[in-house]
Amino acid sequence: MREIKLNSRKWNSRHLEKEKKLEDVLKIFKGKIIPADKIVDVMENVIYPGNIVTLEGDNQKQASFLSRALLNVDRRKVNNLHMVMSNISRDEHLEIFKKGIASMLDFSYAGSQSVKVSNMLKEGSLKIGDVHTYLELYSRLFVDLIPDITLVAAEKADGEGNLYTGPNTEETSVLVEAAAFHDGIVIAQVNEIDNHLPRVDIPGSWVDFIVESDVPYDIDPLFTRDPAKINEVQILIAMMVIKGIYAKHHVLSLNHGIGYNTAAIELLLPTYGELLGLKGKICTNWVLNPHPTLIPAVESGWVKSVYSFGGELGMEKYVSSRSDVFFDGKDGSLRSNRVYAQMAGQYALDAFVGSTLQIDSMGNSSTVTEGRLSGFGGAPNMGSDSRGRRHSTEAWLDMAVCGGEIQKGRKLVIQTVETFKRGDNPVFVDKLDAVKVRSDSGLPITPVMIYGDDITHVVSEEGIAYLYKAQNLDERKKALAAIAGVTGPGLSITDDEVYALRRKGLVAYPEDIGIKRTDAKRSLLAAKDIEDLVQWSQGLYEPPAKFKNW
Repeated sequence: MREIKLNSRKWNSRHLEKEKKLEDVLKIFKGKIIPADKIVDVMENVIYPGNIVTLEGDNQKQASFLSRALLNVDRRKVNNLHMVMSNISRDEHLEIFKKGIASMLDFSYAGSQSVKVSNMLKEGSLKIGDVHTYLELYSRLFVDLIPDITLVAAEKADGEGNLYTGPNTEETSVLVEAAAFHDGIVIAQVNEIDNHLPRVDIPGSWVDFIVESDVPYDIDPLFTRDPAKINEVQILIAMMVIKGIYAKHHVLSLNHGIGYNTAAIELLLPTYGELLGLKGKICTNWVLNPHPTLIPAVESGWVKSVYSFGGELGMEKYVSSRSDVFFDGKDGSLRSNRVYAQMAGQYALDAFVGSTLQIDSMGNSSTVTEGRLSGFGGAPNMGSDSRGRRHSTEAWLDMAVCGGEIQKGRKLVIQTVETFKRGDNPVFVDKLDAVKVRSDSGLPITPVMIYGDDITHVVSEEGIAYLYKAQNLDERKKALAAIAGVTGPGLSITDDEVYALRRKGLVAYPEDIGIKRTDAKRSLLAAKDIEDLVQWSQGLYEPPAKFKNW
C-alpha cells in the first residue's frame, strides 16, 4: 500500500484567530453589548493589520457611527486594511486611507466622493482592487474577498444580538452572513436596544457585538425626485418611452433607475398612459425602491407589485398601508433586500430603464467622466441581458431578431438621455472619458457602465434608436447619430441617412409614433410637486423637510 503523507496544518486557524480576538475583548468588557465609549478599543483589538473589512455604506443606509469610530483607531495598531464597500459616500470612508488605516479598496459606487477617489488615486494614497457591480461585489464576499470584519447598521437589536433592520435591510444580511459563517467578526451599530423587536431580520447567533450609536445611522432620500423640477424635454422623452417602447413591446415588469426622466414616466402613467388605454397592459410589476413619484400610479391601480432594494425616507407609512403592492413583514414595515432585487432585475424583468452621463458612437455608456471615478452601482446588472434566462415573456421574445428552431429573446435595456447635460456638455461623444480615466488611474479595464451590445433602445429628445434592430455596427452607429442632435456624433449623419433609418424602423422621431412635441407639457404630470404627492398618498407620505416648501 502506498504511503500517504498526511497534512499537518491546522484546519481551524480562522476560528482560533476569532477566539483570540473575542478573548481580548473580554479584557475591555463582558457581554454582547459594547459601551459606545469603548467601540474604538474593541476595534483595535479585533481588527488586525491587513484584515479584509466590509463596512456597510449602501445607497442610503450608512453605518456612520462605526465608520467614524474606525477613523479614530490608532494606526500603529490598525493599518493596511483592505476595505470592501458597496458605496463610498462619507468623508471618513476616504479619510481612513489618508491616515494609513486602510490601503486597498474594492467598491461599486462612489457618487458624491467620485472626484476625491480620482484625486487620491493620482496621489497614490489609495489603491483600487476593482470597481464592481453590486452583485459582483457581494458574490466575491463568498469567494476571494471573504471578510475578517463586518461593520453594519440596523434599526434595533435585543440583548441577544438579534437585529431588526426595518424597511432598510438593503445589503445588511448578505454582509453579515459572509463573515458569520467563515469565522469573521460581526459588529452592528443600532439606533436602539429593545428586547421586544417587531421582527427578527438577522439572528443573534450571526452577530458578535452590538453597539447603540450616539445618533441614528445616516439615511438619505436618494430616490426622491420633486415633480416641480421635471421639464418639458423630460416629459417628451417619457411620452416616447411609454408609447414607442412600453406599449410597442408590452413591457409588464421593469426597473426604473434614479432620475427625472424616469420620474416623469411614472407621473405620466395615470394621465398619458390612461389616455392611450394602457392600464393593465404595461408597467404592472416593478423592482425598485418606493419612489414617491410612483404613488399616483399605485393609487390609480396601475401597479400590482413592487419589490425593493431598500426603503425610502418618508415612505414608511405609505408602504406599510399598501401591503397588497409592497413586500411588508407582519410588523407592517417593508422588507427589502438589495441582493434579491438585483437578482430579480437581472433575471425576472422585461426592461431596465436608466440614464447615463456619456454614450459613445457604439452605444457604450458610462457615468465615469474625466476627474470622476464614480463606479456603477447596480446598473450593469440590471442593464445587461441575462444569457442564463430561460422563461419567456412577450416583451422578451419581441427582442428576438432572428427565427429558426432555437430562438432567444432579450431583456429591454433602455437608456434615456438629453443630448446635452449641464454646462453644455454633450452626452453623445465619439469616445468615452472612461477610456482616459482607465489610463490615468491604472485600471485594468475601461470602466464602462453598460456595454453597447446590451443596450436595445436609446431615447433622447430627438427620438428613439431601436438598436436591437441594427444588423451591423454601422447601422447601430448611424441610429445613435440620428438621435444625437447637434453633438459630434449627431453632426456626422446626413438627412438622407436619417430618413432611411426612419423608414426602416431603426429610428423613430416623435411624429413617427403619433406624438406632437407641443403636447409635452407639465399639465400632463399626475403630480406637479411634492405636496401633490402627499395628497395622492392621503397624507401617508411624509417627505423629508428639505422637500417641503409649504
